[in-house]
Amino acid sequence: MSIEGFMATWRELAIEAGMQLFKASGVHRLAAPFTSGLGAILMFHRVRPDRGEAFAPNAGLEITPQFLDALLTHLAARGYDLLSLDAALDLLRGREAPARPFVVLTFDDGYRDLVEHALPVLERRRAPFAAYVTCGFADQTARLWWLEMEEALRRLSRVEVVVAGRRIVRACATAQEKREAFSYIYWAIRDGAEEQLLDVVARLAGEAGVDSHVLTADACLDWSGIAALARHELATIGAHSVTHARLAKLDAAEARREMADSRDFIEQKTGAAPKHFCYPVGDPTSAGAREFALATELGFESAVTTRPGMIFPEHRDYLHALPRLSVNGKHQSLAALDILLSGAPFAVMNRGRRVAA
Repeated sequence: MSIEGFMATWRELAIEAGMQLFKASGVHRLAAPFTSGLGAILMFHRVRPDRGEAFAPNAGLEITPQFLDALLTHLAARGYDLLSLDAALDLLRGREAPARPFVVLTFDDGYRDLVEHALPVLERRRAPFAAYVTCGFADQTARLWWLEMEEALRRLSRVEVVVAGRRIVRACATAQEKREAFSYIYWAIRDGAEEQLLDVVARLAGEAGVDSHVLTADACLDWSGIAALARHELATIGAHSVTHARLAKLDAAEARREMADSRDFIEQKTGAAPKHFCYPVGDPTSAGAREFALATELGFESAVTTRPGMIFPEHRDYLHALPRLSVNGKHQSLAALDILLSGAPFAVMNRGRRVAA
């Protein structure tokens, strides 16, 4: 396993241990007045019924409609205001602390189930949300490579790939073997260049007979669906690049094109230029100071990362490097949500820094 993969596995284990510690001790409740900040931006990807599959390596990106509904009920009971992204930014730019904490709901990539399964819940709750759209998913010119790899490994009983000159051979017959193979290959290719990542997955998909265009068309909204969503009173459409490339892996000109063209394409298709951007993958290896500067230069009012953290008054000076809390499908519990919203885990993770950009 690559160093990045080892660190990711270690980080997952540390997070799980930390969550259990907070749950058992309740110390996060004591810390919350000092660590919870003004509120949080929540990050979602897919919302759809649980398929009950033994091999579901992307399950961390999914929650059920029932959990979304329970989450919104819980937030209301806890006294949170559900704000649009624009309203939250207006509040952040102000100099007075809000009377109540706020939460902003954001959905990445432009999946069909945002409309099919999440939207009915959001409408019922009158909950505003932001949808960050990847243009290439809407017209099937970009690839959902993580779903391609999942589907390829679901079909194959053995995999053999070459990553950066290293031959990787894994048994892939049982659900456990498939999970292990997925994790190993995922982190091996995440370590390298974007072109290599796409090439490795394309080879796996080709061997397994996975049609990337069909997969993307099935999973994601097309432009007519996005245009309809853009007209919804609760929706704010944001840009999420053209191809979902990890921008920090690209040269500056290409990264700028990914950001600028996604804004322009969305304006052409919906009639309104998006004011907000979301960095694909969004961790420190995928978006950093250069990308934050590009988002500012291109005139976006805000840009969000996947770096975990709460929103503090200090973030008014870092509107293009905003943190989010991932509502992780592996931890679909209101107890886990309360721990995250306390901000205590991130105070530890960020060593007390309110802004980690």
